[in-house]
Amino acid sequence: MEPVPPDQGSSVPDGNPAETTVALDGKDGCIARARRLTGDFMSRVQSRDGLAVSARAMDLSQLVVSELVTNALRYAPGPVLLQLSIAGAAVEIVVWDSDPVLPVPRAPDPTRVGQHGLEIVRAVAEDFGVTQEPVGKRIVARLGLSD
Repeated sequence: MEPVPPDQGSSVPDGNPAETTVALDGKDGCIARARRLTGDFMSRVQSRDGLAVSARAMDLSQLVVSELVTNALRYAPGPVLLQLSIAGAAVEIVVWDSDPVLPVPRAPDPTRVGQHGLEIVRAVAEDFGVTQEPVGKRIVARLGLSD
């Protein structure tokens, strides 16, 4: 994937999905920037493309991006790619990082402090998957646009 500045994501009225991809370098404010880009993307597909996006979908998409980008930056060396796209009535969130080790979900444990990110993502996503790539891995979470 070649990084595309967030304001240059594509949206085609003929039914092709809206999409944006950005490379994140891990510098201070990177995770907040990813959340902001996600909110902007969701607002843009709502206003420009006329898609109905619930407040819940807006909030959850930013939460999922925050959790996945945080994990990628914490456990993988190098840059992280964030791709957002609309697929039917859902937003697909893809995070790629350079670490080939696949995450292992932990059993829920209310006494554990931290390390609940993957657990949260799996709980709110309609679909979730992890794929090992020739370099690194790709994590995909899909969230419905409506409640």
